[in-house]
Amino acid sequence: MPNNTIIELRDIRRDFPLGAEVVKVLKGISLTIEKNEYVALMGPSGSGKSTLMNLIGCLDTPTSGEYTLNGKSVGSMVDNELAEIRNQEIGFVFQTFNLLPRSTALDNVALPLIYAGWNKKDRIERAEEVLGMVGLADRMTHRPNQLSGGQRQRVAVARALVNNPSLILADEPTGNLDSKTSEEIMELIANIHANGNTIVLVTHEEEIAERAKRLVRLRDGLVESDFSK
Repeated sequence: MPNNTIIELRDIRRDFPLGAEVVKVLKGISLTIEKNEYVALMGPSGSGKSTLMNLIGCLDTPTSGEYTLNGKSVGSMVDNELAEIRNQEIGFVFQTFNLLPRSTALDNVALPLIYAGWNKKDRIERAEEVLGMVGLADRMTHRPNQLSGGQRQRVAVARALVNNPSLILADEPTGNLDSKTSEEIMELIANIHANGNTIVLVTHEEEIAERAKRLVRLRDGLVESDFSK
């Protein structure tokens, strides 16, 4: 596999049993994403984009097919191996922020580094550094309820970046934000891409998807189109 390939999906299928039936959600997805690409995954409700995002994010495993992330075959990994890959290789940005409500911005951002085994001094230094990068140097001691929606999403972006992951996976990152704040978060994501990060963005909004450099549309569990700008 070429060294610049970060994601390789080969004939990925995902079935879900539903009573006596089996629902085939992904019906054979093959996709390659290179390092430093900025890809938007789009599709109507039921197209399989959320299921595909969960597979790319190692939150789920395929029924069949092969998934290689940064040279590691993850399709057959067990739960604790998947957890390790998620912590080492992937930074997540969710629509609902997923911050710990009683922890400060600094502690929320430093959390992945605890799992990675960093000592406290280095954790704090690194968390302060990435909070500065996302424009929150003056909000480090604030808890989520003391921050605006846009600031909370910036904390979530900082947490996604803190481990220097191979991949940033953003699931509807502007879904809970007003248009002005959405614009700010998309600018931030564009800057992160410009700094060399690989980004996969899941969205149903055309104007958000337009920011990406490549647009992959799903329909009925298959890739309908794959367009690079």
